[in-house]
Amino acid sequence: AKISSLHEFNPMLGHRGCRLSITFPEIYEMQTEAIIEAAANVRKRKIRAFPEIMIPLVGTVRELADLKEMVDRVAAEVATRRKLRGGIKYTVGTMIEVPRAALIADRLAVVAEFFSFGTNDLTQLTFGYSRDDSGKFLPLYVDKGILEADPFQTLDLEGTGELVRQGTERGRQTRRELKVGICGEHGGDPATVAFCHEVGLDYVSCSPYRVPIARLAAAQAALT
Repeated sequence: AKISSLHEFNPMLGHRGCRLSITFPEIYEMQTEAIIEAAANVRKRKIRAFPEIMIPLVGTVRELADLKEMVDRVAAEVATRRKLRGGIKYTVGTMIEVPRAALIADRLAVVAEFFSFGTNDLTQLTFGYSRDDSGKFLPLYVDKGILEADPFQTLDLEGTGELVRQGTERGRQTRRELKVGICGEHGGDPATVAFCHEVGLDYVSCSPYRVPIARLAAAQAALT
């Protein structure tokens, strides 16, 4: 019955990310507890760990603020239960995947201590393309010159890239030392890495097999 009640016609635009934890807070409470407990366990072994807890799919300041409050509460409860002097140091940020979030980044940065642009979802929501279904027409779009490249392989600089640029600039207007990066397959694309360097991002994240390419592209961008 629970599974049936959660069925959606278009789950990509539906009940997921931070929205799921607004309605079912026990999900993120459980995950936060696991993260803080893990950090406490490694601290006992003299290993320094500083978790970065990232809230996904945020589109409003209130979503982020409410969930950060929850993270802080659970982290404090774990620290009290484990008798952790000074608690566990951690930061709370957000993954920017919704175009609206990039446009209100200055206000999100009041709450968020770091940004990570989730460029897979940000591309989907900027173009209105389903990443899972666009393979039926994107190759033809590229062949016909409608698009220069598959936007899920190389970041679309005019649209999605502009949101990354604006979001970074607006976020740092509020929090000058805001840590910003991107997360997604674009992080392993040399052209995208060069753009990230130009915009002033701090890091890129990608799947393991693309890490060597990303490192080489980052080095080339820094030397250019």
